[in-house]
Amino acid sequence: MIRRSSRLVLTLWLVMLSLFGAGFAAAAPQSKTEIIVSAAISLKDALDEVDQLYTRANPGMSIAVNYGASGTLQLQIEQGAPVDVFLSAAPKQMNALEAKGLLLEGTRKDLLRNEVVLIVPVSSSLPVSSFQDLARADVKQVALGEPTAVPAGQYAKEVLTNLGIYDAVNSKAVLAKDVRQVLTYVETENVDAGIVYATDALSSPKVKVVARAPESSHSPVIYPVAAIKSSKNPAAARDFTTFLSGPQARAVFQKYGFTLANP
Repeated sequence: MIRRSSRLVLTLWLVMLSLFGAGFAAAAPQSKTEIIVSAAISLKDALDEVDQLYTRANPGMSIAVNYGASGTLQLQIEQGAPVDVFLSAAPKQMNALEAKGLLLEGTRKDLLRNEVVLIVPVSSSLPVSSFQDLARADVKQVALGEPTAVPAGQYAKEVLTNLGIYDAVNSKAVLAKDVRQVLTYVETENVDAGIVYATDALSSPKVKVVARAPESSHSPVIYPVAAIKSSKNPAAARDFTTFLSGPQARAVFQKYGFTLANP
């Protein structure tokens, strides 16, 4: 009798253990689908918020963002970096990828626009109120993005060239690896002035805008987006690029000072 009871208890215990194990297995979290996004660093504040909206609406998705200068990101993609979606601060870098057949067909679109502005530290007492003032002798250092890799630097070079002062300003230029580094140089008063996007200036209380570049002085500041052909999750990459053009994402971008490329 004792042996039968022991066997019965053991059997019941094994059955319960099996049921609990099945329950735990069913409750185990499923792995999420990850999208890797390479994006111009001038988009960081806005895109971080957009990413949260997207993952909240799509709980099975995870987004990892690599921010940097658009030219640097372009080279990484060309060299085989695992990227699903690319957001550039200029068409030039996207054009290069498209010419090499690296974009997922039908996903490229112009997403946003921005402005080129001249900033100085809030505490600055220098009489700088125009781009032409950058050529003055009392302006010693000017922060610019490196023109070959940083779109903001490319636009700055166009503005200064059209105004006929590029050589004079370039002789006192402090070149930065991306537009946010330009902003930091001005914020910390390590330079007298810098050329950034209007959205960057808006993000910092430590700088003030003293001039806006005429639209005719540079190429249009357009941010294109596209999915990358080598994406391991092409359907998810397409879905995210579509979300970026939707009403929720657009509202966030506008909140941070961007305008829409296609209203």
